[in-house]
Amino acid sequence: MPTVLHIEDDENNRRLVGKVLGNAGFEVVDAADGISGIREALSCKPDIILIDIELPDMDGYEVTLKLRGELGGRQVPIVALSGKGDRDMSIAVGCDGHIFKPIDISRLPRQVRSYIAGAREPVADTGRLLLEQGHKLASRLQVKIEELEKTNQRLVESEKVRADFYRNLSHELSTPLTPAVGYLNMLLSEELGPLTPLQRRAVHSIGRGVNKVRSVVENLLDMTALTTGKMSFFARHYDFNQQARESITLCESLLEERGIAVENAIGDEPFAAYGDPDKLKRAMVQLIENAVKFCQGNGRVHVATRRSGNQLSFLVYDSGKGIPEPELEAVFKTFYQVDGSPTREHGGAGLGLALARKIVERFGGEIWAESPPSGEPSELSWAMTLVAFRVPEVMEGEDPMKEIRE
Repeated sequence: MPTVLHIEDDENNRRLVGKVLGNAGFEVVDAADGISGIREALSCKPDIILIDIELPDMDGYEVTLKLRGELGGRQVPIVALSGKGDRDMSIAVGCDGHIFKPIDISRLPRQVRSYIAGAREPVADTGRLLLEQGHKLASRLQVKIEELEKTNQRLVESEKVRADFYRNLSHELSTPLTPAVGYLNMLLSEELGPLTPLQRRAVHSIGRGVNKVRSVVENLLDMTALTTGKMSFFARHYDFNQQARESITLCESLLEERGIAVENAIGDEPFAAYGDPDKLKRAMVQLIENAVKFCQGNGRVHVATRRSGNQLSFLVYDSGKGIPEPELEAVFKTFYQVDGSPTREHGGAGLGLALARKIVERFGGEIWAESPPSGEPSELSWAMTLVAFRVPEVMEGEDPMKEIRE
């Protein structure tokens, strides 16, 4: 059964041609615009292509020129099926014929079979017509470039407005949080008087909420600073393993609160590195917090470091259910949530992993996720997040640990 690809934006015309040719023993594939028509032509491998001249994205002449290039050596007949356009121009750009609308439904099947059999209409002065079409394409391209430039300018302006909004919002939120955190600490230390057990539990609950908001605000501030290039990095020698251990310590209260056991596989040997250890530790904490968030009660988080040449790696495994394969890269996008619904099981603003990646990239490193993990631990149900940092080669005679020891 011959396959006909019909590229036509009018639904009624598509339906009519499909019915006429379908009843005549053809299989008809439809496309509503030039771009999808080109895609269908490359995938369904039709025996003939019928194309309207007036299409919404690319006109029929442009689509024909593109198809002749994309189809390569495949000699697929292309026939203009349109009430508009110029027959000679249709032939000049690569069509084998031009059938004008309104179509003669009694003749259309015979016409299609004749073109499949090799019929082709002649044309005169092809060079002049192609030159004319080239001028039209150049003018159209210029208009598109101008539109893209205007769109790009609007995007740049929009990005600036967005960055200013996040910076101002973060500032307005962080200002009242500062005294709130201070007074909460004074209450917990009983500097303002003794607390009853019930009052202490209430203050602890308020403190957890305030700290959660403060964490989101800090991430917003850092993300804005990184995006606008205004975050300062202070490079110095440091011990990579020490920062890894300290990141676990910073997450101890969260681990205890969630009932998550942590397996510390960080060795005592110092791993000399160079960079900003404070920013590095922020990234490490984000990875551990993400692992904890997706663990259930009695879950486990396994933290380890590795060194291979001038590459240092920080690995976090968790016993959660893992991350679906299509989401492994997307989870590092700003504001992205695997479950973005208001009723999602896990909280967060989708900033932590995006912030960690931007910090890691400033270190000249990489960050990625695997689920299930390819390394140890051997439990394949575990998800794994791995961060790799490339550190500069140490100069001959240099002791990178001297500054740390002193």
